[in-house]
Amino acid sequence: MKKLPDLEAWAIFAKVADAGSFARAAAELSLSQATVSKAITRLETRMRTMLFHRTSRNMTLTASGYAALERAALILDEGEKLEAEVMEQSLSLHGVIRLSAPMSFGIARLSPILPDFMQAHPEVTLDVRFDDKQVDLVAERFDIAIRIANLVDSCLLARRICRVRLLLVGSPAYFERHGRPQHPTDLAHHKALQYAYSRSGLTWRFHHKQLGELTQPMSTNLHVNNAEALTPALIAGQGVALQPEFLVWDDLESGVLETVMCDWEVEPIALHIVTPPGRGRPARVQALIDYLADRFTQEPWARDTQP
Repeated sequence: MKKLPDLEAWAIFAKVADAGSFARAAAELSLSQATVSKAITRLETRMRTMLFHRTSRNMTLTASGYAALERAALILDEGEKLEAEVMEQSLSLHGVIRLSAPMSFGIARLSPILPDFMQAHPEVTLDVRFDDKQVDLVAERFDIAIRIANLVDSCLLARRICRVRLLLVGSPAYFERHGRPQHPTDLAHHKALQYAYSRSGLTWRFHHKQLGELTQPMSTNLHVNNAEALTPALIAGQGVALQPEFLVWDDLESGVLETVMCDWEVEPIALHIVTPPGRGRPARVQALIDYLADRFTQEPWARDTQP
């Protein structure tokens, strides 16, 4: 019968290679130096090759050691992750979750639902950054990001939550003064209040079920890098804007704002929860993902929701 791999020894080997000495590896693993030395000797005997060149002054990897190091490091890393996840699941969730979200959505829709999660998991610390610029999840070590867009292909993992409509809105008083546009060409006489990160820029694109697609160049007297900052100007009757439904839902319900050109649709975007590559993630992170997905799909503005 074939013997099982000596996984413990391979993990110790990876730690020794990383630490640069048996003594430092032993200290980091809380093992005796003799135990570490025996594990390496065991591997070298089994593999019938030396893994380290040893002198009285230093220690370096042999060619066989270099060849084995990457996979041995994976054994150590996966073993540490496995134990951490099992331990976390057997106890209450704890630790830090780093979360990135767009400014307007984060303040208006994310922040109000975080207290319930915090109450349910008091040992979890949430480190949240609100920014309309997309962060690099891997480089900046974020666990989760909320993205409201049509995502381009990437190595990130994305869970689509729901469709988000973009609505052409303005105040009732504005439309009384300037007229309610019925067709994209009517917008030539209107001022656009423009969100800086809109992919369409100042060329607005509309689609009609019977009439097809039309684009309309717009002029603007307000250009901002946060969509919520357009709301006061919209309410004051300074122009029209293409706004995500979640941002104007309450104002549409109250009648402060209204939609026009409802037969013409702007390509919708979608709400995603995005995570770094790799399927393994701590239980606390998965718990927050599931919680956010459940709460967001219950929102009245959430369209075409997906599990």
